[in-house]
Amino acid sequence: MTKRTTALVFVLTSCLALNAQELAKRFMQVAMSPDGSRIAWVEATSGGSQIFVGDLYAAHFAPKRVSANAENRSSDETNVAWAPDGTRLAFLSDTEKSGQAQIYVADIRSGSVRKLTDLTGFLSDPRWSPDGQSIAILFTENAPRAAGPLMPMTPETGVIHSKIYEQRLTRVEVNSGKLQQISPADMYVYEYDWSPDGHTFATIAAHGEGDANWYLAQLYTLPTTGGKMKAIYKPPLQIAIPRWSPDGLNIAFIGGIMSDEGSTGGDIYVVPASGGDARDVTPDVSASASEIYWKSPSTILFAESIDGQSGISTVDLNAGKVDLLWTGPEVVSTGGWGSTSLSLRGDNLSSAIIRSSAAHPPEIWTGAIGQWTQLTHANDEVHPPWGDMESRHWTNGQTKIQGWLMYPTGYDPTQKYPMVVVVHGGPASMVRPSWPLRFFNVYELSQRGYFVLFPNPRGSYGFGEAFTEANVKDFGYGDFRDILAGVDDVIRTSPVDTHRVGITGWSYGGYMTMWAVTQIHRFAAAVAGAGLSDWLSYYGENDIDQWMIPYFGKSVYEDPGVYARSAPINFVDNVKTPTLMLVGERDGECPAPQSREFWHALKWFNVPTELVIYAGEGHVFFKPEDQRDAMERLMGWFDRYLKPASVAQTVSR
Repeated sequence: MTKRTTALVFVLTSCLALNAQELAKRFMQVAMSPDGSRIAWVEATSGGSQIFVGDLYAAHFAPKRVSANAENRSSDETNVAWAPDGTRLAFLSDTEKSGQAQIYVADIRSGSVRKLTDLTGFLSDPRWSPDGQSIAILFTENAPRAAGPLMPMTPETGVIHSKIYEQRLTRVEVNSGKLQQISPADMYVYEYDWSPDGHTFATIAAHGEGDANWYLAQLYTLPTTGGKMKAIYKPPLQIAIPRWSPDGLNIAFIGGIMSDEGSTGGDIYVVPASGGDARDVTPDVSASASEIYWKSPSTILFAESIDGQSGISTVDLNAGKVDLLWTGPEVVSTGGWGSTSLSLRGDNLSSAIIRSSAAHPPEIWTGAIGQWTQLTHANDEVHPPWGDMESRHWTNGQTKIQGWLMYPTGYDPTQKYPMVVVVHGGPASMVRPSWPLRFFNVYELSQRGYFVLFPNPRGSYGFGEAFTEANVKDFGYGDFRDILAGVDDVIRTSPVDTHRVGITGWSYGGYMTMWAVTQIHRFAAAVAGAGLSDWLSYYGENDIDQWMIPYFGKSVYEDPGVYARSAPINFVDNVKTPTLMLVGERDGECPAPQSREFWHALKWFNVPTELVIYAGEGHVFFKPEDQRDAMERLMGWFDRYLKPASVAQTVSR
């Protein structure tokens, strides 16, 4: 289960929130050249995305567009990767056929762009070989859709069979364009890294269907010329980010309980490249590593989620000593999910990042870690219309919990305000005060006169692996009490009307919303996005069922009781709270029947409810009209039940 967010309109004040979000330029990726002289980034456009490259050593920084599109048509151009010499840039572009990317190589000195492949299927994550002679790519031949469970699932009709499209590691010679699929046809490769000598790949891979079996993936090595994959390490939980040490003797990776492919957090492990026992080198860190970089054979630099913030640290493998280099209440990333990460110069002395917060829209910054200088000023005129956001801490028994509280716009401490609790997805994730994205932008609640509480309950990243694993076999119990303790803390310290508190969330947040209204009558309104009502039926309906085993211990067929105790549907006769449900028709992570089942039960018990299923959408909504409609409905639902009639009518005009 996952999360993500977007901004939408309802009234004039909401339009201001929409304008701030929509006007902000979005940076999708940033990459610094190995010698630190150039920087490349990807910007989102109304019709796709564009790539820009700039010379950091020039007297006047004047970035230029790099494109395979000579006619300047709308296209998606993404996934930039620098060659080792820093003079060439590989990227993906669908300029010839919309939706079908190919690999292109741009010579930055001459400005020429050359097409390298002519493939049919899904491509991602190009990486140059250390000698600059080849580019590796993850390629899913003839794939009917983009990889990943967030995408709308392919409709199933007729005789249902297990047609598997394997994502294979593929190598392309830059000069000749000769292509070779390296990994076996029966293996799905999720991530990889070149060895320093260019002779071997480290891969995270699994047999079978890609979306579900990421949770079972192991660490392998594979000759870059092809051949048999060698199993190096079978983890007890999930692993991500394989990275070779500079001397080629070890491979580092992040391991821990992870509920979503791409949302990475855990401890850092190091295993011999020849195989053997993996060593946890950050066992006592009260944070969750999200990206790793070798500084030397004995030192790892890593990015992390820490106490609701971003952080960057180093760990000395010999001494076991961890040093925090920088931390801040913002998002520092290179793109993607927005997990803390940075693009480093070859000597690690300089870096490039996309930096944003709830108060400042994204911009690109460069420089030494923690001493970055703002490079772009694309969003200088964009200002947030929502209120301030502050970190809050509270306790549930002996457990310390952190969250973020957003104030209403124009906050007046002499007034009483309604509040909406927003539970993040995952559950292995963490809320930071980021600039909102285009899907499920609940910051607009602040603009409409609400406090908004974003808790990071047990199960979240940012507080150590034991905290992330603390909701195993306990969904809806300890984590829900953590959330309620946060509500109590805010009501005790801020002017929130205890009778006008609502709850919402997407994915795991949608589940927790459904769970909340079955357990207590404290919430006056609820909106469950892509919720989950019945763990037992869900097990056979979703496309990523393997994520559930680490959290529940066994399959639902072996231990239905552990699933039943956390299923909202088993307590649905207790619901009194008006509840709206929103879900995508082709959601493979939290299928629409889960929302329909809960809606059907609420109708039986005469609870005010509404269900909206969005045609063709998956776990994340991509159509702007659906994004707008979902948020209009969410805002209208809370205004209806959390605001006095006179206020709600005034706001909705």
